[in-house]
Amino acid sequence: MLERLELEAYRLEHPTIPESAVVPTRHRDDTANGLTRCIIRYLQLKGHQAERINTMGRPIDTRRTYNVAGCIRQVGSLRWGKSTSTTGSADISAVVFGRAVKVEVKIGTDRQSEAQRCYQSAVERAGGLYFIAKDFNTFVEWLDDTFKDEMTYGESRNY
Repeated sequence: MLERLELEAYRLEHPTIPESAVVPTRHRDDTANGLTRCIIRYLQLKGHQAERINTMGRPIDTRRTYNVAGCIRQVGSLRWGKSTSTTGSADISAVVFGRAVKVEVKIGTDRQSEAQRCYQSAVERAGGLYFIAKDFNTFVEWLDDTFKDEMTYGESRNY
């Protein structure tokens, strides 16, 4: 479904390119990164705002390179500094029909941490929506069910 939407959007943007020349975009949802990309792209193709949230922090590079008698030597290390983002932030932040939506991506046996559960509670107390996505189809079903009143006829998914 996502690949079909991607193709339709491409055809609208480039109507003079023959359909036989278009290489379809492939999407995979069997990894955390792949599922995150699928969800973000789907929301964007449906006209919503969505972005990935990076909570990893920033790299601090203390490495130095020296030339010692013609031999190049590197001294120091690369480490990660503390992130300035909110602890437990969701992987995806979106605005869907004017509502704040946070999506946490979990693949396989991956589970929410205590910080993520606290973040979820804070989002829901503030009136936002929070969803734990384990696969693409379940996310689309949740989105359709949650926003069925806002969708106009014909906008719901067509499998």
